[in-house]
Amino acid sequence: MTVPTLLVLDADPLPRLGRLTGRVRIEHADASTLAERLPHADVLLVWDFTSHAVREAWPGEGPRPRWVHTASAGVDHLLGPELAASDTVVTNARGIFDRPIAEYVAALVLAFAKDLPRTLEFQRERTWRHRETRRVAGTRAVVVGSGPIGRAIAGTLTALGVTTALVGRAERTGVHGPDDLDRLIAGADWVISAAPLTDRTRGMFDARRFGVMQPSAHFVNVGRGQLVVEEALAEALRRRWIAGAALDVFAAEPLAPDSPLWEVPGLVVSPHMSGDTVGWRDELADQFVELYELWAAGRPLVNVVDKQRGYVPGH
Repeated sequence: MTVPTLLVLDADPLPRLGRLTGRVRIEHADASTLAERLPHADVLLVWDFTSHAVREAWPGEGPRPRWVHTASAGVDHLLGPELAASDTVVTNARGIFDRPIAEYVAALVLAFAKDLPRTLEFQRERTWRHRETRRVAGTRAVVVGSGPIGRAIAGTLTALGVTTALVGRAERTGVHGPDDLDRLIAGADWVISAAPLTDRTRGMFDARRFGVMQPSAHFVNVGRGQLVVEEALAEALRRRWIAGAALDVFAAEPLAPDSPLWEVPGLVVSPHMSGDTVGWRDELADQFVELYELWAAGRPLVNVVDKQRGYVPGH
């Protein structure tokens, strides 16, 4: 019986795949060797989910992996035209990041409401300045993106007493459609971006959308950097069209040291860490091994991405 070949697009530290010892031939590649090794692999694990190497290296005709798994929720970094048109199955890490990202968003909402960034600034300055802060309970939030991450965010904010509306690709029970977005964000205190990156969502938060928001609103992006026109957000904050914002994802990562975003007033910058809690890499590796068990047994995989839509359907 032929032993399948698993090709790993490496990132440091490497995944712990000891449970597959003796059952699969594990090979490794980086961006420079991926194209050469892809045709010889049965399965590709995109462990380096920040890399765009799969888009560039994916073969057109001829041998190619039958299954690709990415250790991330988003798949825009690997879904090039050739892969999207192929019969290769693509899965993602749906379910790993939902709760951590929801907690991170809730932390940002509380930090903004309680003015914690300025409290820390005043402490460094040894300045005693009493202020009043906002109640979170009774405020209104709009979460754009109705997948597992968006739903987890909505549930966590609801538990804090925030009235929360979900906006998804299409209207359905409990979820508003895109046509309701402008109306909803016009009355929101918190606008949370957690949508997948598709042709329809790219640049959706632009100057017009920030102009629709009320001056007391705060904006948070934990989806994809390209969902936001960053220059428009910076201008909205400088002009005080909105009260504040937090970006955990950016159009280009890592954010360059000379990027003007570092010094935009009212903007919290974090290095794409909202879903990364202690032990998250081991959770990702364990999830892949469980999926491999299904694949090796010829059973249907879960977390299968609709390659035309760019996300796992059903949410």
